[in-house]
Amino acid sequence: MAAAIFPPRPLPPLPAGGGRGRGIPGKGAGAPAPQTLPEGCGWAAAPGEAGVSPRGRGSSKMLPTTLVNSRSQGNGALSPRDAARHTAGAKRYKYLRRLFHFRQMDFEFALWQMLYLFTSPQRVYRNFHYRKQTKDQWARDDPAFLVLLSIWLCVSTVGFGFVLDMGFFETIKLLLWVVFIDCVGVGLLIATLMWFVSNKYLVKQQNRDYDVEWGYAFDVHLNAFYPLLVILHFIQLFFINYVIISDSVIGYFVGNTLWLIAIGYYIYVTFLGYSGE
Repeated sequence: MAAAIFPPRPLPPLPAGGGRGRGIPGKGAGAPAPQTLPEGCGWAAAPGEAGVSPRGRGSSKMLPTTLVNSRSQGNGALSPRDAARHTAGAKRYKYLRRLFHFRQMDFEFALWQMLYLFTSPQRVYRNFHYRKQTKDQWARDDPAFLVLLSIWLCVSTVGFGFVLDMGFFETIKLLLWVVFIDCVGVGLLIATLMWFVSNKYLVKQQNRDYDVEWGYAFDVHLNAFYPLLVILHFIQLFFINYVIISDSVIGYFVGNTLWLIAIGYYIYVTFLGYSGE
């Protein structure tokens, strides 16, 4: 028995005004509203700048900020359990706990960040923006970068002591100085200073509900410290015995140039971190 074939039913004509009142995309009143970022994913404009989307032309003028009291997100209010997970103490506890679980760390991604901090730092900070959209925080939640940086600190300091023909205890003393003074101590000071200045002077008055995370400020310091460490503790080693210590004009020029490049790169990477690149 052959099946009956029915002709296709014609579609109703499109109403005037591009689907007005029926929710059909068009130019009428029924067109859907443009999508916006969820609450808590704000970018506070720097003083004197308009609030442009981070994807727009003015993204270099934005500050990476977080809602101070994010009571709601999406279409409903956060439960007390979910709100507790977004506190600074909970994020810090989760970060420190992952330090003892190496299988949960993404070392491949951390190596990718270290590579692009030299070639394209903007891509590294763009990933911070993606983390804010997915995990609701700017600071790193994976300590893999900190672990690799610590290993590089130890290896480079041992190499520095070997090139300068330092003793065992002198090398250990240099290592402790580099880790706890140059990296951690100066990092805490600079991160706290930049965190205070950003929240005090760089966030617009009408955006006081948003602030810059202190953990993100410390991550910016680590991002800027890594290139400085490579330049002064690795590249400089090839010039110490033959050029820099030669007590000549060329030695002074090479040594000061390396320090100028390292400090300039530190300032540049820090500027990218607070400009929202």
